[in-house]
Amino acid sequence: MTNLAIAAHGLRKSYGDKVVLDGIDLTVPEGTIFSLLGPNGAGKTTAVKILSTLITADAGDLHVGGHDLAAAPQAVRAAIGVTGQFSAVDGLITGEENMLLMADLHHLSRSEGQRVAADLLERFGLVEAAKKPASTYSGGMKRRLDIAMTLVGNPRIIFLDEPTTGLDPRSRHNMWQIIRELVSDGVTVFLTTQYLEEADELADRIAVLDDGKIAAEGSADELKRLIPGGHVRLRFTDPAAYQSAAVALRGATRDDEALALQIPSDGTQRELRAILDRLDSAGIEADELTVHTPDLDDVFFALTGSTVPSRPNEPKEAVR
Repeated sequence: MTNLAIAAHGLRKSYGDKVVLDGIDLTVPEGTIFSLLGPNGAGKTTAVKILSTLITADAGDLHVGGHDLAAAPQAVRAAIGVTGQFSAVDGLITGEENMLLMADLHHLSRSEGQRVAADLLERFGLVEAAKKPASTYSGGMKRRLDIAMTLVGNPRIIFLDEPTTGLDPRSRHNMWQIIRELVSDGVTVFLTTQYLEEADELADRIAVLDDGKIAAEGSADELKRLIPGGHVRLRFTDPAAYQSAAVALRGATRDDEALALQIPSDGTQRELRAILDRLDSAGIEADELTVHTPDLDDVFFALTGSTVPSRPNEPKEAVR
């Protein structure tokens, strides 16, 4: 059986009358990326703070790195690294000095601290900026430095709380590559995010947290299969062709203003061929065909009833 880096059963946390985490269960195998996805206020950051020993749970059987969170918090802290929503970088000192400060906090010798700092600065592409004040760094550089500082203690489990919020698309993709490289080295990553694309790209498993409860959990593909709504959309420029297609494809949903038809479909080749064959038989040609299969946007809508966070780069539908 795969060893678990994180195992939480019946995790509860309340602030007064406000229940933030309502008895949730989470299991994260070693060497994987687990993403906790949810809207603002769902309890994502609270879960990270509890599992990283920053605050205590009201109830729950919690183990991180094989250690009981309540009985051995120091052992848990020795096994983990945490990069929070807000950067821990000190802008008044240089990138190198930030790294050496972390080495001191981990009680590394001076020579060992310098070696580790130099290795990580090179790994994260920060050698040229190492002697400059961190306040001069771009957002992406600060985030890279933040994660490099987290790795000074060589943690085997890393909590990343919305690590790419506010980054431009290029910096976000660079951060994704860094996260993948960490996992390829055997590190376990517990990632919270509001970016659906991010969870889809990175996570081995995703849990959707809503109002303090796990609404669903599985791989991205498993979650997408939970949600109906796949369809093919045909758009026409010729009103006569549009009317003829509406007759040939009875049951299609009409959009008379856009001259578009929407046909329920699972997006398989067989179903697409059947639709196109019916159009060919009627001598009709669509000007545009778009295939939509349920994605994490749909999952988010269906499971949380919340406004979907923005996908920063890709359109929701792909034109074929």
